[in-house]
Amino acid sequence: MAEVVVQLTDRELKQLQARAERLGLSVEALARATVLAWLVLPASESDFDRAVQYVVRKNEDLYRRLAAL
Repeated sequence: MAEVVVQLTDRELKQLQARAERLGLSVEALARATVLAWLVLPASESDFDRAVQYVVRKNEDLYRRLAAL
């Protein structure tokens, strides 16, 4: 599996951390779920939000286990 490094401002990172915490995920797991959802589903904002929620729910257990590593 390839690895990608993303640079975020402090503010962006705090926002990402807050959203990940609300979902009970690591920042990395949320970022991966978001990218996967963006790649496979339509780009409208409401569709994108639904896609992220779907991917997160579908893989919730996996993301929790990965976050614990």
